[in-house]
Amino acid sequence: MHAAVIVFPGSNCDRDLAVAFERAGARVSMVWHKDTALPEGVDIIGVPGGFSFGDYLRCGAIAANSPICRSVVGHAEKGGYVLGVCNGFQILTETGLLPGVLLRNANLKYICKPVELCVETADSPFTAGYDAGQTITVPIAHHDGNYFADAETLKRLHGDARVAFTYADNPNGSVDDIAGILSGNRRVLGMMPHPERMAETLHGGSDGAPMFDSLVDQLANA
Repeated sequence: MHAAVIVFPGSNCDRDLAVAFERAGARVSMVWHKDTALPEGVDIIGVPGGFSFGDYLRCGAIAANSPICRSVVGHAEKGGYVLGVCNGFQILTETGLLPGVLLRNANLKYICKPVELCVETADSPFTAGYDAGQTITVPIAHHDGNYFADAETLKRLHGDARVAFTYADNPNGSVDDIAGILSGNRRVLGMMPHPERMAETLHGGSDGAPMFDSLVDQLANA
């Protein structure tokens, strides 16, 4: 499987994401935000965490207008796979690939700690390595992770089983405890917690590893 990890000014989890993909057996290309095209044969795009463009406007808003994001959107619209983590999730909402918005944490403070997540669905390439209802531990590190969407969007997300993860103990005020959501075709996942930071035992746990393992297995056998 060939993964492309997008790098923006201010990204700080790009290498972490690349290493997690490589550990699972993927070949990884790092792609600069000013590039206009993805490498040949990319199966999945990783949009990493960090503080793209310093979060000087609205988290992810400037990055979403980088040249490479047109190719990211095109890849997703053609049925390609995209994983956006933390700032990457914010960027995916700003591009319109995922609904909703990420607001300031309810306590208006930056939060960095491991949290427990409930796996809400195993019916996606991202979550197939887990069991629905399973609890996993994954770290968060964000100031603007408070997910919000209108009532109609929430009804659609829940009705189509597109809520991928929820917080067991909501740290940031996200509506309905939402920690991650899927696109309508289930090939785009945005999540605030960092599975790449819990992908091997030296990280203090490996609950993030099944996400990358199942992605590589499913796409390699597709």
